[in-house]
Amino acid sequence: MSDPVSLYGTSQQPAPLERLSHGDVAVTLRDGALRHLAVRETEIIRSVAFLARDRDWGTIVPEIGAISREQDDALRLAIPMVFRSGDARIDVTVRITLAGDSLRVEAEGRATGNFETNRAGFTVLHPIKGVAGAPARVTHADGSVEDGAFPALIEPWQPFMDIAVLEHRANGFAVRTAFSGDVFEMEDQRQWGDASYKTYNRPLALPWPYEIADGETLSHSVEITWKADAAAVSPAAPADRQTARFPETALVLTADDALRLAANPRDYDIVRPQRLLCHVDAAAAPAGPQIDAFAALQAALPEPAYDLELICRFAAGESPADELAAHAAVVATSGLVPASVFVCPSVDRQSTPPGSKWPPCPPLDEIHAAAAEAFPDILRGGGMASFFPELNRKRPPLQHLAFVSHGLCPIVHAADDTSVMETLETIPHIARSARAIIGDRAYRIGPATIAMRQNPYGARTIPNPVQGRVCMADFDPRHFAAFGAAYALGLATALAPFNVAVWTPAALYGPRGLLRDDGTPSPLAWVLEALAGCAGKKVIAATIKGGLARLAFEDGHEFTANLTDRMLDGLQPFDWR
Repeated sequence: MSDPVSLYGTSQQPAPLERLSHGDVAVTLRDGALRHLAVRETEIIRSVAFLARDRDWGTIVPEIGAISREQDDALRLAIPMVFRSGDARIDVTVRITLAGDSLRVEAEGRATGNFETNRAGFTVLHPIKGVAGAPARVTHADGSVEDGAFPALIEPWQPFMDIAVLEHRANGFAVRTAFSGDVFEMEDQRQWGDASYKTYNRPLALPWPYEIADGETLSHSVEITWKADAAAVSPAAPADRQTARFPETALVLTADDALRLAANPRDYDIVRPQRLLCHVDAAAAPAGPQIDAFAALQAALPEPAYDLELICRFAAGESPADELAAHAAVVATSGLVPASVFVCPSVDRQSTPPGSKWPPCPPLDEIHAAAAEAFPDILRGGGMASFFPELNRKRPPLQHLAFVSHGLCPIVHAADDTSVMETLETIPHIARSARAIIGDRAYRIGPATIAMRQNPYGARTIPNPVQGRVCMADFDPRHFAAFGAAYALGLATALAPFNVAVWTPAALYGPRGLLRDDGTPSPLAWVLEALAGCAGKKVIAATIKGGLARLAFEDGHEFTANLTDRMLDGLQPFDWR
């Protein structure tokens, strides 16, 4: 199995990459971005890239021109790029100088037409391995110095602001990164699943989108220097619990999906999950018919538990108690017997970045107190129907809740194959940070799919008509191929040590479902069928190392997934056993 359709679900091959080296230093070049800067095989920088984002925070893919290069005392490249936004464009030349102890990347650009963007400039990613918790020093634009550390638990806000120079010591190196051309700040990208801390230009507190005016020029640079430092010892990784049990599996359904499944109940047997996550969006359509559809499904298919995911309007001037009481009355009348109800305000599905004004919404304490009144005898949950950043920034009132949930999506900031698999490095960081927020409440994850069901950072998910690798897309062809199956097994392995109660790794139907266009089950379906059978089993080993995910249970069941595009451990690319 080596053809791209079997591996990736699309005939589009991954973008070509080139390994550049100079002495003991190596870095990968792909799509004009530098990745995995390593000195004697120790990674010190995850990425340096000149990027542009559109008004929905989608990544604008540049057109790359002919690259010129020369090598003497250093390796030098010049990369022409064109970014297009509507009828406007920015022409940028990125110049790279790689020496034995430094990397300098400069960008000169000019706009033709008024170029609308949320961000245009350099981003630098620091890897999380060995860096999380490591000491750091920031020199600000006015020359003042701030001593601190890379956060160990995930910060909801920016760890460092106004960065002219960032210095840190980790993994046996002292590393200095200097920025010029704009105001830079850092965000803890682990929130979104990225295995990095990201330093970027233009503070989030400034308005966006904004325009780079016709004829306006920009000039940015990043200079990274390093030296060996035997005293730069990285903090020890936390010891995760060793007595975890594997979670129950759920699949998410809409009301239309429920009607389809009621008419085709054998589709349930593809995976036979323990639970069905019943998505009811009262902000998009009346809740009654949606709830009735799930009641009809439960009458036809009573075996699984039915978890109600209730997205509420909570309109201005209305009491949350009134809306929740109305929903509870509809549930009672319909005959649906939910095993649990998760309540989330519709407005909270959208992100509120640092510096932005929170949208009108009743306090979460009032909402969940009203949910306790409306659903007194049902297990109740809160958190976010979107992702961990939204949970981290607006934390739920635990006194009203039996469980807390959030979703995951690995293509928020980058959608190439390597970046998607690298998000698995971050799952333990998210789980530890979530546990610090929710304490002993049950922890649920999902939906957790490669493609994004709803975009918290813009007005829409990004269309993907050519079936490529697109950030924040509502459809990703890899979900239906070997890649998607390997990713899901990797995700299960990363989550396994954290006593997650329920995970929702797919829908049953649609662009994040289990059935291909021809109606046959995807490779993901077979993985999830096997994993669903492990619910409640004690986990004795869960490791991701060297491109392999290994998950083992006390009863002798063991899974291995190849998370790479090369043969490993007798497994074909993205295969599993």
